[in-house]
Amino acid sequence: MSILEIIAGILLVFCSIVIIALVVSQQPQNGMGALGGNNDMYSSMQSRSVDARIANVTKYAGIAFFVLAITVSAVNVFAK
Repeated sequence: MSILEIIAGILLVFCSIVIIALVVSQQPQNGMGALGGNNDMYSSMQSRSVDARIANVTKYAGIAFFVLAITVSAVNVFAK
């Protein structure tokens, strides 16, 4: 195993942990979460902006994970 493979593996694990944490921290959009209701408009609007930021960061982390996984795979194929 080369040092590049070790670093790429560590980055893949870190990226996957970040994605898991972000997905778990998101609020549910539909279903049982909507039954409780929300009477405070300010907290509702603030919650939506935080959820939008979390969704945006999750999207970029997913793209980074995908690109990193493809890159590691390509390096392994062409290095042999």
